[in-house]
This record gives sequence, C-alpha cells and structure tokens, in this order.
Amino acid sequence: MTNPARPAQWPALTAAAVTVVLWASAFVSIRSAGEAYSPGALALGRLLAGALALGCVLLVRREGLPPRAAWPGIAVSGLLWFGVYMVVLNWGEQQVDAGTAAMVVNIGPILIALLGARLLGEGLPPRLVAGMAVSFAGAVVVGLSMSGEGGSSTLGVLLCLLAAVGYAGGVVAQKPALAHASALQVTTFGCLVGAVACLPFAGQLVSEASRAPVPATLNMVYLGVFPTALAFTTWAYALARTTAGRMGATTYAVPALVVLMSWLALDEVPALLTLAGGALCLAGVAVSRSRPRKGSAAGTGAPVTPQQPAASPPATEGQPPLRPGRRES
Repeated sequence: MTNPARPAQWPALTAAAVTVVLWASAFVSIRSAGEAYSPGALALGRLLAGALALGCVLLVRREGLPPRAAWPGIAVSGLLWFGVYMVVLNWGEQQVDAGTAAMVVNIGPILIALLGARLLGEGLPPRLVAGMAVSFAGAVVVGLSMSGEGGSSTLGVLLCLLAAVGYAGGVVAQKPALAHASALQVTTFGCLVGAVACLPFAGQLVSEASRAPVPATLNMVYLGVFPTALAFTTWAYALARTTAGRMGATTYAVPALVVLMSWLALDEVPALLTLAGGALCLAGVAVSRSRPRKGSAAGTGAPVTPQQPAASPPATEGQPPLRPGRRES
C-alpha cells in the first residue's frame, strides 16, 4: 500500500544524507581551523562564508525576503543554532575531551523530540523512542571509547550542554518557519542572524586571520560553504518533509561517519569499542526511520482506512524522517 509514495521520499532522503555526510566532515576541518582561530572568530568566519554563498544563490534564484510569518522562527533559530550553538560548541570542545563532548552534545536529538512533542504536537512514536535510545547508547559507547585522552572541566561540560540546548531550540523554532518560507530562505536569513549575533568577534577574526596559516583559513571557508550553506539548506529541505524529532534522530549517524572519516582521512584506526558504538548509532537511526507494516499513521496509532495510503498522515509526517548526534557546527 505504501509503494506509490516511495518515489516522492527520495529527494528528502537524499537531502538528509547530504546533510549528515557534510556535518560529519566538518569535524575533520574544525581540527585544523580550531588551532588558529578562537571559538567566536571561527564561528563568525564560518557564518560569513556561509551567508555569502547562500546570498549569491538566493539572488540567482530571485527568492527575495521570507514572508513575515516566517521571521519569528528564522530569528530564533538563527540566534540559537547558527549563533549560540556554533560559538559555545567550539569553546566547549577546547575544555573537554572529544568523547565527553560527543556524549553531552548528543542529548540534542532527545531534546528535539521532547520539544517537538510539547511545542509542535508531533507525538513520540514508539519506534522513534526506541531508535533514539539505541543511537544514544551508541553515542555513549563512542564517547567512552574516545575519552582516554585530554581532560574535562565543569565549564566544558556546561558549554556542551548549552550547545545541545541551542541546537534543539533552533531546530524546533525552524520547523514552523518552513511552513511559510523555502528552505533556502530560512537557511540564508538564519545564517545572517547568526552572523550578526557573532559580530562582537569581528576584531578577533581580523587579527587571527592575518596570522593564521592558509590551510586553517581554507578549512574555515569550507565549513561555511559546505557544512553550513549547503548542509543546513538540505537539512531544512528534509525537515520541512518530516517531524523535528525524527530528523533529529537521523543526526545520530554523524558519530559513526566521523569515526569512518577519521579512519580514512587521518589514519586514526578506531578501537573495536568505537566501531561497536558507531554500529549502534546507525542501527538506532534505522529503527527510528522504520514504519509499521500495515500503515498506521506514522506510528501514532491512528488507523488508516483501506482507501487512504499510508503516506497520508498529518502533513509533517508526509516524508520519512532522516540529522546534529553531534553537530556541527
């Protein structure tokens, strides 16, 4: 019964896959850029590069300003996700080891699901809850396997926690805006809001850019053009076609991809425990995306009549969910 709807699902699936891969690649670039740029300067430089790229595309497509109804969500998501999240995550990762940061930040998808249920009325389907539990367990395993080096501080843990809250709040605020504006508009102006919020770091950016090695600056530009401009746009496209909770759960694939990319690009051979955690993350994403065989309304328990295809639950559930785990930033 669900086969006729499946071809329409592929654009959202592809968009989410692009987002997850690019967000995972961001962690490799942040290592280089973070050695030369302070947290605020790195966030501002990344946002300026992203806003410039997005602005050019917006002009070519002639989409113009978003409708007035979209601006509250754009402003909140721009401040919390593009602004607060990027700065405090960069700062927090300087205070704690990578494993601790991964574990703390990965509560973000859980907060998204809870806030989506409370503020957006999305509900908490059993498969989503089960999948997120499995993925979070995998993120904890990955974090524990990576916590042997470096140290942790109370400040660092609090900063990572604040990053998770900013990420979750930004996603939940962005969802209603996508009902009134395109993914490109929401991403472009959200990025601009974040850049404006980070302008107090402009002096640091100018000073550090004059001394930074070229690879670090190129990595900062890469972060702005690809993991920010492109990946946040594909994220918004997919988010408009699923629930915030399920989209958030998809980002649990990021830790597994980071492990793989570090193995291939940096020759960092992961431990068996790390591989096991990554496998759990991916398994949880698969569970959270699965649907009941008989076409219940997106896991909400509402019956579907024989004439009604399973792809016709409420509008926010019209596409399969896909996401962050740890996000970039």
